[in-house]
Amino acid sequence: MDTQLTWYGQSAFKIVTPNGKVLLVDPWLTNPVFENAKDELAALNRVDLILVTHGHSDHVGNAVEIGKRTRAKLVATFDLADAIVKHLGYPAELAQADTIGHFGGELTLLDGDVKVLFVRAHHGSGVSADEQSGARHGGAPGGFVITIRGGPAIYHTGDTDLFSDMALVSRFHKIDVMLVCIGDHYTMGPARAAEAVRLVNPREVIPMHYGTFPLLTGTPEAFERELKQRKLETQLRVMKIGETIALL
Repeated sequence: MDTQLTWYGQSAFKIVTPNGKVLLVDPWLTNPVFENAKDELAALNRVDLILVTHGHSDHVGNAVEIGKRTRAKLVATFDLADAIVKHLGYPAELAQADTIGHFGGELTLLDGDVKVLFVRAHHGSGVSADEQSGARHGGAPGGFVITIRGGPAIYHTGDTDLFSDMALVSRFHKIDVMLVCIGDHYTMGPARAAEAVRLVNPREVIPMHYGTFPLLTGTPEAFERELKQRKLETQLRVMKIGETIALL
């Protein structure tokens, strides 16, 4: 059985391992572009891990609701997990040391089915319970390298700008699939995202964090042009919202 990847829009993904373990990354399912959010949320009866890259509401998303119902463990940096528990109400017993780490640390989870490496990103990470309350400290933003036993190594960049240390990611892990933000305005746009792909050199790249709002003007077409200008061998895969694909 292959690893299955579902895109819900923005930076929200579901990963199902060959052994049937279920991971959610930045699970904002109720975003403006995913029409089947209500049905999908109801259908998520099993979730083993919820990974959150940083504290902004379009990435924490529905994590607390899903975590409370499915008893999924939270995977995040120490400061971010502390903020999500204290200010948003994620169950503290599901955010313990076994799934909480920090940059440079790699966790072996789910009986070795999954490894998660915490890597840096250049962005913000304030946590807000609602629009009236001010943002609380959520630590530094990040991304993940998720290595699936019997499957691919997946690099989810989180929200970020291009930075040269991205080249170090592939020095320690050969990246099979890179999930890269391209929307511009709040993150890098297509040109800088293509340069990030050049640094990481993944086998495949899947664009994310675009088109959710009018401000996010980066497009897969512009991203493809930038990749071609750099003569990169990385295969571009553009997913549709709600689509599930197999990863080798």
